[in-house]
Amino acid sequence: MTYLIRQASVLGGERADVLISDGKIAEIGTIPAAEGATVIDAAGMVLLPGLVDPHTHLREPGREDAETVETGSKAAAKGGYTAVHAMANSTPVADTAGVVEQVYELGRKAGWVDVRPVGAVTVGLGGAQLSEIGAMADSRAKVRMFSDDGICVSDPLLMRRALEYVKAFDGVIAQHAQEPRLTEGAQMNEGEVSAVLGMAGWPAVAEESIIARDVLLAEHVGARLHVCHVSTAGSVEIIRWAKARGIQVTAEVTPHHLLLTDELVKTFDPVFKVNPPLRREEDVLALRAGVADGTIDVIGTDHAPHPSEAKDCEWGAAAMGMTGLETALSIVQHTLVETGLLSWADVARITSQTPAKIGSLSDQGRPIAVGEPANLTLVDPAARWIVDPYAMATKGRNSPFAGMELPGAVHATFYHGHATVLDGALASPRVAND
Repeated sequence: MTYLIRQASVLGGERADVLISDGKIAEIGTIPAAEGATVIDAAGMVLLPGLVDPHTHLREPGREDAETVETGSKAAAKGGYTAVHAMANSTPVADTAGVVEQVYELGRKAGWVDVRPVGAVTVGLGGAQLSEIGAMADSRAKVRMFSDDGICVSDPLLMRRALEYVKAFDGVIAQHAQEPRLTEGAQMNEGEVSAVLGMAGWPAVAEESIIARDVLLAEHVGARLHVCHVSTAGSVEIIRWAKARGIQVTAEVTPHHLLLTDELVKTFDPVFKVNPPLRREEDVLALRAGVADGTIDVIGTDHAPHPSEAKDCEWGAAAMGMTGLETALSIVQHTLVETGLLSWADVARITSQTPAKIGSLSDQGRPIAVGEPANLTLVDPAARWIVDPYAMATKGRNSPFAGMELPGAVHATFYHGHATVLDGALASPRVAND
């Protein structure tokens, strides 16, 4: 297919026509016409490189009642993504070459986005023995990111060994920073709200102590560390210190931690139950500042769909997690662009270019230039829409933004030159090349 995007603002800057042909960007500038091309009027819209999510839960294999690679990939495409990293906490756990290759193949056949499996650090996420890291790295899935996300690698010796292992092939360990002994029975952020509600608190130090330990381990080993879903002001300070010291650490923040606070727990609506928990307003502002100054490198959705019965229950019994793929870009626009903290070029960096580098995705997050792969997202920043979880492509209805009016809408997503989303609606997948 050939597409001619007319008068898009490239990275929020100068307007130009962009011609897509044979899966690549064929021409940029003033293009009078292109024979047989589908013409897209993009006046007033911003053209970004396709978004890359470093942190997605696709649930398959084993929890297809919550999500599948197919439905999660559709949700990603609708959100402007052209690549996602699928976390390892499936059933069975993605701790062998066989499982990661299964996930990779499901993503390839679905054809909506690049699905890059994340390998488990430890066998069964059990925290006792390293998984088949080398075999997963050498598999067809070419795994480069490893994480026990959902569970912290709390054993410091095991964490050190994992960092040493992945250093050999420039892999990265993505840590879920949560000291388990400090969060036993925790239900929400520890603070004034938890005291008023009488709920067991989840202290900020449980996150911060693990980050402090792990950046020092990464420095000692000389390996790459990625910190998942940073949620506290103290965590931002520790990561800022580590970067100033030259430690190879990157960090992500979720859209929900950039906007929502623990005050919402007063509703007792389990849609707001998440790991790590929603924090204070002071933490939200510190996270935004951390993104603005580069301390926090990327946006990770932590898209965590659940079947309705796992959320439509009392708070204590409810599962932790929120959906996020289809709302992420709007939340970024609302919290970071419309507040003046970031430009659209910055958005491209934190949602595409840097996450692609962290995950070692060579053809994602590329410059918008002639000859580059046409993985692109066209967003209409002037659009406004009401979040309806039942109109989403994901199986999960657990969106914390339900009923909210959000800015910005994805108009089109191009995956290797194929329009998976057009005029704001799912179009068709890209056929895999066998």
